[in-house]
Amino acid sequence: MIKRKKNVFVRFITNPKVQPFLSVILPVALGLFIFILWQTQVLHKLLHTDTFTLPLPSQINQIIGDNIPKIITNVKSTVLVAVIGLTIGSLIGYLIAVIATVFPKWGAGGLSIVAAFNAIPIVALAPVMTNWTKDVSKDASVRSMVAKILVVMIVSIATMSVNAYRGLNDLPVFSLDLMKSYAAKRRIVFLKLRLPNSVPYIFTALRVGVPSSVISAIVSEYFAEYITGVGRQIRENIVIAQYATAWAYIAVACIIGISMYCILMIFEGILLRNRRS
Repeated sequence: MIKRKKNVFVRFITNPKVQPFLSVILPVALGLFIFILWQTQVLHKLLHTDTFTLPLPSQINQIIGDNIPKIITNVKSTVLVAVIGLTIGSLIGYLIAVIATVFPKWGAGGLSIVAAFNAIPIVALAPVMTNWTKDVSKDASVRSMVAKILVVMIVSIATMSVNAYRGLNDLPVFSLDLMKSYAAKRRIVFLKLRLPNSVPYIFTALRVGVPSSVISAIVSEYFAEYITGVGRQIRENIVIAQYATAWAYIAVACIIGISMYCILMIFEGILLRNRRS
């Protein structure tokens, strides 16, 4: 059987050394293409809209530059909620995975219940949490902060628990049998085998959890009592038909999500560098 040689283009894009660069260049090129269509109003013609409803990127950038102090204040509030909620939720989720591993008879059933949290819509969960936390404090800002953190926490628990459970139980072939042959105690098996094996799965969960935490924080701000945060500013400006300002905060929300994800990737690259090599 005669094998046909691949053309130059196919060999180029399938080259392992080139693929990491393509994974960055192609999304950036797509973003620039959309930006050009948007700025030149070609996108407006395709969507049959105007610059009032869909402001130009230059106008959005100008609004961000003119309102930096106010934007920073709202960004701090949103990031604080997302980080605290993600941290607490991830710790609880990992603890649930550990308990399910230690008690395997009912562990799978317990994880199924926890995984059901993902089916709860954030728009339904946020107002419920706002009502539940009315007696937490007399300060509206404290009540709002607690309610928003609870929403992010609940969303983060399910993602971490399911992935961590896989990491604690999907062990290398024969590794657990080898530990048993050495008469290793369960504590040693957990510390030396299960825990290190679960680390990549933790980062897999965080890859999903970081964007979800930002989205959850922004959506929960729609229903919060205290008027602060990026999500609340989006809502308030849409209500008064200030679409350009609303789009500015939408752009800021995108920047928050991308920045937090990039920070996570940097930490993952540092911590898992030896494992990958």
